[in-house]
Amino acid sequence: MNQAELRPSSLAADPAWRVALPTLALTWLLILLLFRETALAMVEIWERSDTYAHGFIVPPITLWLIWRIRASLAVLVPSYSFLAVLLFAGVGFAWLVGEVAAVNALSQFALVAMLILAVPAVLGWGIARRIAFPLLFLFFAVPFGDFAMPKLMEWTAHFTILGLRSSGIPVHAEGLRFVIPTGSWSVVEACSGVRYLIASVTVGTLFAYLTYRSLRRRLAFVLVSFLVPVLANWVRAYMIVMIGHLSGNELAVGVDHLIYGWIFFGIVILAMFWIGARWREDEFESEPQVTAPTAAPTTAVAATLPSGSLIAAVATVLLGGFWSFAQLQIEDNRAPQIGQAAPLGPIAGWQASASGLYGWQPGFENYSASSQASFTNGGHVVGLFLGYYRNQDEQRKLVSSTNVLLRNDDPLWAKVGGGTHAISFAGQEIKVRTVLLRGQPPLRMLVWQWYWVNGRWTASDVMAKAYLALSRLTGNGDDSALIVLYAPLAVDGTGEAVLEDFVRSAGPAINAALRQTMAGQ
Repeated sequence: MNQAELRPSSLAADPAWRVALPTLALTWLLILLLFRETALAMVEIWERSDTYAHGFIVPPITLWLIWRIRASLAVLVPSYSFLAVLLFAGVGFAWLVGEVAAVNALSQFALVAMLILAVPAVLGWGIARRIAFPLLFLFFAVPFGDFAMPKLMEWTAHFTILGLRSSGIPVHAEGLRFVIPTGSWSVVEACSGVRYLIASVTVGTLFAYLTYRSLRRRLAFVLVSFLVPVLANWVRAYMIVMIGHLSGNELAVGVDHLIYGWIFFGIVILAMFWIGARWREDEFESEPQVTAPTAAPTTAVAATLPSGSLIAAVATVLLGGFWSFAQLQIEDNRAPQIGQAAPLGPIAGWQASASGLYGWQPGFENYSASSQASFTNGGHVVGLFLGYYRNQDEQRKLVSSTNVLLRNDDPLWAKVGGGTHAISFAGQEIKVRTVLLRGQPPLRMLVWQWYWVNGRWTASDVMAKAYLALSRLTGNGDDSALIVLYAPLAVDGTGEAVLEDFVRSAGPAINAALRQTMAGQ
């Protein structure tokens, strides 16, 4: 046998694998047991959401990708890395932050990262680099992407309206809803294309890894797999409206809407893969440089490597247990539930009414307590809604993708605009979130929204989560609240001035009511 004929498959695996591989499997199992609530939350989302059902096949794909290069892995010598153990500790803290701030995606990404870091901790960085892509592919198991849905819906609506007008069809558009001569349409969650996007990027990334060897081509195809479904979804939405318009709304409505969409998407994705395959690069596994069969490792080496892997595995599990225990301690430090929010005190110049304005209420859910009232001053009227949250978790939390000011299926109101507006409130400058709503013509309503988190004010979802995490980590609880003001918007824009006047007068009363609720008074 000459050197060229000597293949890794003909060599015996290093003896250290007999200890290192079972150790890694046991480490993974213990990590999943320690963080089982996070893992089960991921599985639950895979089960109930078609968008993330691919999560079930991501781990098997990772194992298959590793199995297909097992021959070249067998001749590598397992080692260990305490640097990976330190990184594991940092990721464990990120998991804790995600838990206390009720940021499911952060906790789930951290769990996957901990499973990945267990590989270099137990087997060493050399082996981890060899299977880097299969390990990183595990991140696709995290149900993540809903945050992009509002922006994708907005883009789809804009492109569809532009396409219709370019086709000579008159369109009256307000926000995500538009009217053409043959009927009215609206862009809802199913039209966002987020399912197409996630499916395309997941499969496209795997295709790029298996089809190309150069990093440039792989990254280029991943970028294409991101752009194509976005553009295809715009064209799909335009085509569905056009088919409905030309057929007198007999085609491309109801179930046909979804069927035509998936058929079109399937054709586009298959074309993308067919074109991408024309530039394929056959993959050759890199072979270890072997000159001749070597003797078995010395006793010292054979003993040192497994023992180091065992120590790294034990350290990893202990660190995981520490963060899991810390989370349980924080969860045990919960405040008593509250029955109702503290009443608002008098507001100078404004008279209170127990009823809300127009019967409208923000689409926030699962708050611990709430209050809603309207206030009048001369001919002006303002509505106020306070939603108070305590002992937040995955189901009951202030900031989430399901908590929105207005739901897309609202039969009476439609969002037609939005932005930010700077105000001075409780001695602090805040950029509140603004939304313009349209009701029955000619009714318009201006809405302002921001948050209170244990004494801090912000209109940013990210900052609200950061304040929540800081508050819980420092033992100060998770009391938070949603503040929403709303008023009719006149043609001359006086609604904004009315809200500004109310904010100046009501600021002390709102602040006092929230602090009294937190104190349980």
